Amino acid sequence: MPDTAVVTGAARGIGRAIAQRLVDEGWHVVISDRDADALEQVAREVAACPLVADVSTDAGNRALVEGAFGHLGRIDLFVANAGIGTGLGLEASDAVWARALDVNVLAHVRAARELVPRWLEAGVPGRFVVTASAAGLLTMLGDAPYSVTKHAAVAFAEWLDATYRHRGVTVHAICPQGVDTRMLADAGALRELLTRERVVTPEQVADALWEAMASGSFLVLPHPEVAEYHVQRVSHPDAWLAGMNRLQQKLEQATDPSDPNAQPTPKQENA
Repeated sequence: MPDTAVVTGAARGIGRAIAQRLVDEGWHVVISDRDADALEQVAREVAACPLVADVSTDAGNRALVEGAFGHLGRIDLFVANAGIGTGLGLEASDAVWARALDVNVLAHVRAARELVPRWLEAGVPGRFVVTASAAGLLTMLGDAPYSVTKHAAVAFAEWLDATYRHRGVTVHAICPQGVDTRMLADAGALRELLTRERVVTPEQVADALWEAMASGSFLVLPHPEVAEYHVQRVSHPDAWLAGMNRLQQKLEQATDPSDPNAQPTPKQENA
């Protein structure tokens, strides 16, 4: 019987590429997104089953999991890929923070709450993937809610792995830097910062996940250099923060060379 998977945030970008890779490998896949029209088009292109859902809510996650079980019969892999950026710092409102937390963190928690007990009760292995970001291991200048929530997403994935690994639940955290997606294209002044290193395609992220699934690696690093940066951050936090502050100053100058206190233009886009 073919393996089965659910991929959220699959109407474009990384989610679409992961769904395509799984289908190409012979998996039966349910894809989900809030954008019904885009989701239907992707479903036709990759030969997956579309289920429109808002995974930022408890009800949306529950409906997605129930619908996927109904269509697939079981769920071997859940890819919690949906995510948003804000482009905001201290000016971000409580509502913006709440939305970022709901999509970038609590969506993972709510999906795991639905899935893990089922896997344990049935005595079957399950695989849970969190699409986080290199921001979750490092930080993201110009976007406080994104940076903080991606750190939380990595922390939740770590907790899930540490708690349930011995009971058959495998967890992966995807932590790329710049990926050629709509979010990157719409990043404004942050685009230059995000493209200082190599930009990878969504398909390369999907390939990295497939390799991590084969090897059992927790961290999925389409940009392997992120591992070195992470070690530097932990080993030399003051030097690392000083370096990040220098990048912040360059970002502000690039945004408005005439104003040393200028900040990036706020943006909010779906991942």
